[in-house]
Amino acid sequence: MYVSCHNLTIESGKSIGIHGTLAHMTDREVKTVLDRVLTWPKERQRDAAAILTSMEKQDKSPLRLTEEQATEVRRRLREKNPKNIPAEKVFARLLKR
Repeated sequence: MYVSCHNLTIESGKSIGIHGTLAHMTDREVKTVLDRVLTWPKERQRDAAAILTSMEKQDKSPLRLTEEQATEVRRRLREKNPKNIPAEKVFARLLKR
């Protein structure tokens, strides 16, 4: 389960998460974006390559959030004034699941 922290609007007008899957993009839209990357300055191309490489590594990781955990992350990201919770409590809650 991927959790999106930020949303982007792609050419078709659909909103996708930066960390989300590209399931809503057509192959043509993906190819168009990747072709445009080749026109960017070299430093930005390297940035894009690093991000995509990181995504590939995440896909190979056995670690996944459950739907319940992903829902909680989304809720906390929407919360305007979240309470600070010590990391120990967060991890304890996750381990109980």
